[in-house]
Amino acid sequence: MSRELVIHADRAALVAETADRLVTTISVVLAEQDECHVALTGGSVGTELLAALRGRALDWSRIHCWWGDERFVAAADGDRNALQAREALLDHVDVPAANVHELPASDAGLDLDAAAAAATAELGDRVLDLVLLGMGPDAHVASLFPGHDGTDVEGAAVIAVRDSPKPPPERLSLTFDALNRAPRVWLVVAGDDKASALALAMSTADRHEVPAAGVHGTRETRYLVDRAAASLLPDGMLD
Repeated sequence: MSRELVIHADRAALVAETADRLVTTISVVLAEQDECHVALTGGSVGTELLAALRGRALDWSRIHCWWGDERFVAAADGDRNALQAREALLDHVDVPAANVHELPASDAGLDLDAAAAAATAELGDRVLDLVLLGMGPDAHVASLFPGHDGTDVEGAAVIAVRDSPKPPPERLSLTFDALNRAPRVWLVVAGDDKASALALAMSTADRHEVPAAGVHGTRETRYLVDRAAASLLPDGMLD
């Protein structure tokens, strides 16, 4: 498993060049197999990245979209990662409805635990081809937060999160088990407020305290960052 750091000049370059890299990677996967399953990420950079994919030459009929985590709010709530992804990209491309695998919303008729069980069943033992992740200033990824029980879960793909330190408190999240069986895991990180977290994530920190340090692909792990986020990395990592 390789680990690669790619530093971009600024946030705009990070978004544009990661979009190019994403199109190339999906095209390579689709040349090798019938479908490509991608876990999307929310957040401002994640949403900008999706918007940058509009108009790109991709066969959306063969691409399946999943999410690394979701806020457990109503389907029409603007906080939902899935709604933001639809507005930025999915409503503008010919992706079949059956290819969009949203995590359950709070008004779907399931409580949080049942929603996590349903999402786990839908994902099954599927191996996602590519996982996109953002990272918080506290080094959380998906909705796996430092010091929280979710960092210990094994044997389940999706967990219920009830005490998120970021609102809303109730969320659904993929676990390390589900994230780390993907061949490709990319962390897309921008801003000097993420610099300390990125430095910890690229160290040997424990995943319970620095969840971003605990995610990796079976073939490749890429940290796609801007110069601001890379500002605290040791010189040896920047060579």
